[in-house]
Amino acid sequence: MNIRCFQRNFSAALPPLVPLQLPSPMETHLWYLLPDEVKSVALLNQYSELLSPCERENVNRMGGDQLKKRALLARALVRTTIARYQTNYQMNPKSLKFRKNIYGKPEVEWQNEDNSSPPPLHFNISHTSSMIGCGVTVNVPIGIDVEEKQRRIKNNIVAFAQRYFSPYEVKLLTAISDPEVQCQEFIKLWTLKEAYVKALGKGFSAVPFKTFTIRFRAKPMRNFHPRGNSVSKASEVIIESSDDPTKLTNRWQFALLEVAGSHYAAICMEKDKIVGGEANMPMKLTVRKTIPFVEDVCVSGTDAVVALGGIIQQ
Repeated sequence: MNIRCFQRNFSAALPPLVPLQLPSPMETHLWYLLPDEVKSVALLNQYSELLSPCERENVNRMGGDQLKKRALLARALVRTTIARYQTNYQMNPKSLKFRKNIYGKPEVEWQNEDNSSPPPLHFNISHTSSMIGCGVTVNVPIGIDVEEKQRRIKNNIVAFAQRYFSPYEVKLLTAISDPEVQCQEFIKLWTLKEAYVKALGKGFSAVPFKTFTIRFRAKPMRNFHPRGNSVSKASEVIIESSDDPTKLTNRWQFALLEVAGSHYAAICMEKDKIVGGEANMPMKLTVRKTIPFVEDVCVSGTDAVVALGGIIQQ
């Protein structure tokens, strides 16, 4: 498949996206796409039409058809995800404009023509060769990361962790004798750390992983069992400053998931003080698997989404 040459005329128009309400406070919507399941060249051509000229140029600069395809799908997922949400703004995937903050985190550049307040929507994206994820919140920043469970670490795990992780995390990994378990725990920690620095909007260079520690803390949950929903019994995930181990921050809510049996996904969102941001409320989570314009499947509460960490309501 040659991704370099997209046709500009299509035999069929794209169907409308099903509109959705914005997430409620302290709720995250996670959308994911599996690139290997998108096989139609015609559909890829249609996705290409949604991109801005600059985005299309960036996609075509990628070396190799698979990299081009993944870059295209990532941009198409972001545009179609944001365009689904019902706001005061009339949105379609093609008309959305984006900008980056000083650290390179993408944001929507809302076209404010009538001086109305822009929608309180925040998003973040992450991708591997085999999964692309997009997380959405309102009012509060979000960071997500997805990693393959079978990701191979070329370096010695402990030696690699000593370069990037805090002493506590290195000690935790060193105590694990089984190499496979050690590798899996390393990937989980990396995924959580990546989500945190992305939620901060700064990235790895501005917030080195060594400057903070991820800890898991058992947290009993009571009275959080809305009818039809379940609350995970996984441990709470907290952040500790490496400079001052006594300084814990509870501004952030985490979820660590196993998705589709093949990937780890971490979500970090700032707690919404309007709805009790200091309280120990579960993160409401809705997960959907999608091929934009083709199918959307809610997989929350199924075997496709397993909670590993964080206090989560599905």
